[in-house]
Amino acid sequence: MAATVRYDEVEVGQELPAADYNVRRLNLVMYAGASGDFNQIHWNERFARTVGLPDVIAHGMYTMAQAARYVTDWAGDPGAVVDFGVRFSSMVIVPDDDQGATIAVSGVVEEKLEDKRVVIGLTAKAGDARVLSQARAVVQLS
Repeated sequence: MAATVRYDEVEVGQELPAADYNVRRLNLVMYAGASGDFNQIHWNERFARTVGLPDVIAHGMYTMAQAARYVTDWAGDPGAVVDFGVRFSSMVIVPDDDQGATIAVSGVVEEKLEDKRVVIGLTAKAGDARVLSQARAVVQLS
């Protein structure tokens, strides 16, 4: 776990270090087991194509979880996120190869609030596609 970020160490406009999260089909199968979402579009290429998708796609909530992971990794405290929201704007297509897909997440401190809370604006992309929009996290810092 990273060192806990302190409120007085961050400034509005500060960019957080970007991070990449690799996604393979195995991750999607494991997530399906944990979430109970066994929709075939998340693990069966043939089925995904029959419903008009280009390939297997990651669960939206899996994608959102990677963005939340980014914030908690930065804050150094998994309980620091007090509010989190996104809109799903594109799919993370996960090919059946050794590389899979990559979700690239970056963030910027947009606002400092009272009670040592900050608002982090997030960008999440897979390739050139922005996969989350209006992504924001309110984080309680020490």
